[in-house]
Amino acid sequence: MKNFITTPLFLFIFVFAISFGATARNVLSAEEAADQEQPAAQKQMSEKEQEMMAKWQEYATPGEAQKALEQFAGEWDYTVSWWNSPDAEPEKSTGTSENKMIMGGRYLKQKAKGTSMGQEYQGMGITGYDNAEEQYEGLWIDNMGTGMMLSTGSYDADAKTFTMSGTYNCPMEDNKEKSFRTVATFANEDKFTFDMYGPDMEGTEYKMMEIVYTRKK
Repeated sequence: MKNFITTPLFLFIFVFAISFGATARNVLSAEEAADQEQPAAQKQMSEKEQEMMAKWQEYATPGEAQKALEQFAGEWDYTVSWWNSPDAEPEKSTGTSENKMIMGGRYLKQKAKGTSMGQEYQGMGITGYDNAEEQYEGLWIDNMGTGMMLSTGSYDADAKTFTMSGTYNCPMEDNKEKSFRTVATFANEDKFTFDMYGPDMEGTEYKMMEIVYTRKK
């Protein structure tokens, strides 16, 4: 009788042990499979990946160079004078400019409207500081042409002056490439001037344009 009871019990324990072991292996395999299928972004980054991420974060984070552009933010009235040649009388017009920082303080967006040569004028610009290139970069478009004016430059904090330079194609001279230089200087927080220089017909640089901005109150 004792053997009759012991044998079935032993068989039950033996079968249970085999089944439990198989189940445990299945669970472990499922966990391993889930770990293998886990997205790379959820896994711990390697030292190299962390280094690359830190560099990108440094590149993407605005700092003092971007903060300097905040001086342009706000609403402004402006008076513009421009010269077709060094000895010409200046032509003048007026307008307004609405400037604001965008993309979390990374770029300055400018929108201008007024008159130019008796016509309605509209212009828009984007200026930013490239942390990798360590320079300011600007783009300007308006309804007086179909091209984009691109420029690069720097900022002198002591003089509160932004100096940019670039090139453009002149349609009046068979699309010949010409250079230009701009200087934006802040007299104070409510007034700044924007001067643009370019070559005359002989290639000598002269002041082509002057814009005086006064902050709206």
